[in-house]
Amino acid sequence: MASQDYEERSQPQELGYDPNFVPDSVKSFVVHLYRHIREKNVYEIHQMYESSFQTLSERLFKDTPWPSVDAVAHYVDNDHVFCLLYREMWFRHLYARLTPTLRQRIDSWDNYCSLFQVVLHGVVNMQLPNQWLWDMVDEFVYQFQSFCQYRAKMKTKTDQEIALLRQFDQAWNVFGVLNFLQALVEKSAIIQILDQEKDGLEQFTATDGYDYNGGSNVLKVLGYFSMVGLLRVHCLLGDYHTSLKCLLPIDITQQGVYISVIGSHISTIYHYGFANLMLRRYVEAIREFNKILLYIFKTKQYHQKSPQYEHILKKNEQMYALLAICLSICPQNRLVDETVNSQLREKYGEKMVRMQRYDDEAFAIYDELFSYACPKFITPSAPSFEEPLVNYNQDAYRLQLKLFLYEAKQQQLLSGVRTFLKVYSTISLAKLASYMEVDEPTLRTILMTYKHKTHAVDSDGKITSNADLDFYIDDDTIRVVESKPAKRYGDYFLRQIVKLEGVINEIDGIKLE
Repeated sequence: MASQDYEERSQPQELGYDPNFVPDSVKSFVVHLYRHIREKNVYEIHQMYESSFQTLSERLFKDTPWPSVDAVAHYVDNDHVFCLLYREMWFRHLYARLTPTLRQRIDSWDNYCSLFQVVLHGVVNMQLPNQWLWDMVDEFVYQFQSFCQYRAKMKTKTDQEIALLRQFDQAWNVFGVLNFLQALVEKSAIIQILDQEKDGLEQFTATDGYDYNGGSNVLKVLGYFSMVGLLRVHCLLGDYHTSLKCLLPIDITQQGVYISVIGSHISTIYHYGFANLMLRRYVEAIREFNKILLYIFKTKQYHQKSPQYEHILKKNEQMYALLAICLSICPQNRLVDETVNSQLREKYGEKMVRMQRYDDEAFAIYDELFSYACPKFITPSAPSFEEPLVNYNQDAYRLQLKLFLYEAKQQQLLSGVRTFLKVYSTISLAKLASYMEVDEPTLRTILMTYKHKTHAVDSDGKITSNADLDFYIDDDTIRVVESKPAKRYGDYFLRQIVKLEGVINEIDGIKLE
């Protein structure tokens, strides 16, 4: 393997850090991990990746990088693919614990290029845990996002950094990132595999993507997760139609491999829901946010020791904020489970009441919740190196916020119409016009706008309604048709049964004298 000394030349000299010193525990870790990868022992690989790597990082490398790849290469027969995997973990740890230098960001890009080239064009005969394969795609997109944010802060750049940015202008290029993700989708033939699965010809979901016939799961599963990666990248770019189009092969109403990793499950639904919110498909966003929030509520205690636990909690809070926005614009409370609803009222009940008003305070709350819950949007274009240097890292966010608030204002203007229509089953145009203090032609325009704003085009090109009531005009009379949701008694009885069982257990535990 070609010797690279990027760790030494680019890593600030932390006190006591020697990139060539390999503690015995690290030596043992890489030797055993290498052996398990060669033996395709997925269970042991998963244990070492999820548990041992985190434990060693916490104990030995809390504030420093791991030993350099050159220092450990001879313990693993200088195996090229293993060294690429080790380096991928090395950089991920660096990003999580320290602040990478520009040189390290570029080196990490080079490593991903080499790793994905091997997967795409080499012969990879490994089985790796889904968690690791998801983390590869997730980290790849995260580092792209991080690089775009870093590059956009031009005011603080030194001459040396500007020279490096000019020299390595292809590093983390948006087309390169999209091409790798798209190439993984196409080379893996995952779209065809998922189509064949619908006809019963494939068992991809049933086996969680693993190959039990001695083959490799790496390309197939990377291709699968790359569809989620593309969803996320296009969301960061503000291209919501394309982001949802990339996810179309995965039916999120059914069980899928994306559910096998909690981080993948949450990232998929978060970005899917956010894209639907921005495309005015509020009902779809509410439905999916409700499902994932209920799932997190029921299962989060099982992930307390997971390295992803803090990320799960943060995304949980962000999705509650997005759900509050959706329900304030499109009051479809019947779609929300009682457990999620009670949590939502606890967190945002007071703010949601204020968001119903059409005033500056309401828009300040919309601004606050959107800013807290939205993805970190990026500007993918290369910066201008001409003086004076300016920061433009907030430009994409400001644009998306402006578009969202413009839509929210229009929706709030129409909330008055909805208030009147909720009260009446029939009302004359003249009467409603007098209540709203407008003339009849203006009212007709408002009603047409209401119709337009409460409908959206779904992924299949069909027009769907977001409204909880509909109306039509018969001569000069408005006739309102309110959808009556079917009452759901099942959840109520189940909750009462659980409470009763709890009471019975408490009574059984009481010792009578």
